Amino acid sequence: MTSIYTRIRGIPCKVELLSVSGRERPAITQAEPDYCAEAEHLEVIFSVLDRKGRPADWLEERMFPMDRKRIVQELLEEDERNRE
Repeated sequence: MTSIYTRIRGIPCKVELLSVSGRERPAITQAEPDYCAEAEHLEVIFSVLDRKGRPADWLEERMFPMDRKRIVQELLEEDERNRE
């Protein structure tokens, strides 16, 4: 299981990657109708834990959108390193 140590709003925590599904792909709109496609988005599900490994839903609720984006990027990078 992929996990990272990070901070959310200055509070140290651990984040575990639970699942990744889909793929990131922009919409195709400048083509013949048969070749147009909706955008696809990557879905990343993770769990925020305190330093002792207990679920920290209270901390996850306080995340800013920029925290979520940063954590997703860090998790995906760490997952990629683990696969090598």
